[in-house]
Amino acid sequence: NVSILLRVLQNLLKEGVPIRDIRTIAEALADASSRSQDPDVLTSVVRVALSRLISQTLVGVEEDLAVITLQPDLEQLLLQSVQQARQTGGSASDAVLEPSMADKLLKSVLEAGQKQELAGKPAILLVSSAVRTMMARFVRTSMPTLSVLAYNEIPDSKQITIVATVGA
Repeated sequence: NVSILLRVLQNLLKEGVPIRDIRTIAEALADASSRSQDPDVLTSVVRVALSRLISQTLVGVEEDLAVITLQPDLEQLLLQSVQQARQTGGSASDAVLEPSMADKLLKSVLEAGQKQELAGKPAILLVSSAVRTMMARFVRTSMPTLSVLAYNEIPDSKQITIVATVGA
């Protein structure tokens, strides 16, 4: 379906993911389209297929990937919010956070991301795949330079170093 393909490509471009490897994108979509027609789900599948390209875009050939993570209890809370949204017929981006918690979370993530950029490193937030889409949309307007990656999008060739852990 062309409209789904376009939505997936738009999603990738909004997050700064190069779409020049159209062959890999098409193969990933062909494999996953029998399981889902949700553009967000398909975008996640394509991102995993493009993981090497995504990490190369962020850190080049450097082996080390300096990342910001979320405290486990916070990530669990976000996961529950996403699951609740899906149970009511929505998608991950429909997940709702309590406003003061959302403000604290955004402030903490932005501070950690800005510290990374001041240190000359790309700002990367590493989260579980279930909350990646929600977090990417959550931070996009406040800090477009912050990349949100899922654990399954990190190639085996990269070494992860946690530089900050954010709580709410």
